[in-house]
Amino acid sequence: MIRPFELFIGLRYTRAKRRNHFISFISLSSMMGITVGVWALITVLSVMNGFERELRDRILSVASHVTISGFNGWLSDWREVSDQATQHPSVVGKAPYILGQGMLSRGSRVTGALIRGIDPMQETTVSDLESSMKHGTLTNLVAGDYGVVLGSALAWQLRVDVGDKLMLVAPAGQVTPVGLLPRLKRFTVVGIFELDMYEYDSGLALIHISDAGKLYRSGEQVSGIRLKLDDIYFARQVNEELQGQLNGDYAISDWTREHTNFFKALKVEKRVMFIILLLIVAVAAFNIVSTLVMVVTDKRADIAILRTLGVSPASVMGVFVVQGTIIGFVGTLLGGILGVITALNIETLVPFVERLFSIEFFPADVYVLSEFPADMRWADVIKICTASFLISLVATLYPAWRGSRTQPAEALRYE
Repeated sequence: MIRPFELFIGLRYTRAKRRNHFISFISLSSMMGITVGVWALITVLSVMNGFERELRDRILSVASHVTISGFNGWLSDWREVSDQATQHPSVVGKAPYILGQGMLSRGSRVTGALIRGIDPMQETTVSDLESSMKHGTLTNLVAGDYGVVLGSALAWQLRVDVGDKLMLVAPAGQVTPVGLLPRLKRFTVVGIFELDMYEYDSGLALIHISDAGKLYRSGEQVSGIRLKLDDIYFARQVNEELQGQLNGDYAISDWTREHTNFFKALKVEKRVMFIILLLIVAVAAFNIVSTLVMVVTDKRADIAILRTLGVSPASVMGVFVVQGTIIGFVGTLLGGILGVITALNIETLVPFVERLFSIEFFPADVYVLSEFPADMRWADVIKICTASFLISLVATLYPAWRGSRTQPAEALRYE
């Protein structure tokens, strides 16, 4: 245990004017290295948290939290299943859907797309797609009018706008005297949405669920039911509870399983980035080792005098532990303060830097996200600061132990 004596001597060594200014320089560089490392860690992890949040929100604006479907691809008793599912306290919205594939064509332009039949009134209870409408609204989808809402990239590929006509070719063919022919239906573009997610903007088309039923000949059946939860992080738990609650053979999935590879990749990338940036702190900690080794060498005579006065090796060790700990503590504290300030204001600082130097870090026409979203989490700040301080503390042990092994007679022989 470090007593006030060790603390007093350690603080005195830290703030005293040393004969060797090079030691002071290394000590300052160690402190600055720890500051920069902690600062960078908090800022980068906050930005990565912000990217993860933005991508998750954009995916979930189209994808459902929980999906219930039939094993054969169709759900006939979907009304009863829907009523049972909404009895779960975590379910706050429901909407049936019909999912199929099709080919959209206009003139010489042809492209494949995922066709989703929706009920416009119920769709707003399970997704935020309405807020992403660039032209028109979901309510423009009226049963029997055969309207279609396209993603912005898909509309650009087909060179269509609101009011234009296009042909939808469904794979479910019809038997005629001349053979099997695909089902064709002319649709009118009634809306265009833009999610800034190329996967959806270029490959998703929405039509009314009634029109989809006629096109794919599903009758009263639907592909499944989409559910919205009050907390997306309970999706897996709700999934398991619904499997026990519903009577029948149903396939129940949730967003954590449908996009598991994507979010696992983000977590791995975040973990690797944490380790890489923590090496900055480790390098600074090595500087603490070199600083204290040089201080021990410089203070050999002082250590010898303290030992002759009855100071124990443990107390001598405590003096240098205090000195190294102060470097680590001050560096961690400064880095933590700068990191928190930067993370909280990065959405303002980045545009300022871009305007100042006339550069653009993430061009909107190239990257999915053109801004720097930040999501600072105090748990990450505490974890980073704790790891940095512990590394600094461990770095003091060897030099302090070496100082405590100084023999008074040998150190004072030539004094």
